[in-house]
Amino acid sequence: MNVRRLIPATAVAGAVALGLTALSACSTSDAADGGDGGKLKVTASFYPMQFLAERIGGEHVAVTSLTKPGVEPHDLELTPRQIGSISESDYVLYLKGIQPAVDDAIKQSGVKNTVDAATLTTLENHGSEVSGHDHGHEGEEHADEHGHEGEEAHEEHSEGDGHNHGEEGGADPHIWLDPVKYAEVAKGVGKSLEKADPDHAADYEKNTEALVAELDKLNTAYESGLKNTVTKTFITTHSAFGYLAERYGLTQQGIAGIDPEAEPSPARIQEIHTIAEKEKATTVFFETLASDRTAKTLAKDTGLKTGVLDPLEGITDKSRGADYIEVMESNLTALQKALGAK
Repeated sequence: MNVRRLIPATAVAGAVALGLTALSACSTSDAADGGDGGKLKVTASFYPMQFLAERIGGEHVAVTSLTKPGVEPHDLELTPRQIGSISESDYVLYLKGIQPAVDDAIKQSGVKNTVDAATLTTLENHGSEVSGHDHGHEGEEHADEHGHEGEEAHEEHSEGDGHNHGEEGGADPHIWLDPVKYAEVAKGVGKSLEKADPDHAADYEKNTEALVAELDKLNTAYESGLKNTVTKTFITTHSAFGYLAERYGLTQQGIAGIDPEAEPSPARIQEIHTIAEKEKATTVFFETLASDRTAKTLAKDTGLKTGVLDPLEGITDKSRGADYIEVMESNLTALQKALGAK
């Protein structure tokens, strides 16, 4: 269990109550007035949701992210002011199962236009070792189950480590790291914005089409860039890349499972060493929002290199790109190098 990431339910409930009390005086305001300066007031839970809201909403939205740059999303604790801002929003976009504090606050906010990105695509279960060859595409058989899977992920968050990756039966929430699934979410967000703000529906539709075209192009770049490689296995401190691995026929080997800063056991280090030799893996990847200590220790013990594979949970000045598309392109370059793309 990762104590660092546990958020007491009582603290969340107390903060929610404070936030809603502070808002009681403002509750007569009409959300339909369009929020800031006539713009739709949008609250996004963390960067991947913020990117979609900004790109699709364009000039018609004022977007606020609950997770500031550099903050690990799973560590987020909401202030009463932030909880108040959720309740004052015209539209809320989040991903259930990533941030328990956000899930609880949104549930109690009473905002009419609330969209859970997990319901806009299919979620699957991924462990720390995920192979595109083994799993195939299970989307259709899960098509009617996302709501339940999202609920399951959320329950595991509440009871466990606060960061579920599917190792114990919950759904993996990292859908944005697969450009195809992210495009599905983008389409759903576009439709929901059209419904929330019909006056600007044509612009939302146009912006959605432009973003989906960019994501399709990104998917094509990954498909062709990772088609012919020396190895299909990559090692990472953060088991966030299950969907990406499945999409492009790769195998993700997580060092210590769910926590990017957890110390791997000596047995796991030996196992990774054996896998690396057998599968010709060259690189241990770490992420920008967590310490690289574990990756460097493992690399030293196994004779591997280190590199950055960004799970894109936030953009900072250390990010290898200014936005989602640029960082995903950097991730592709890093994977091509590590996997020996031909």
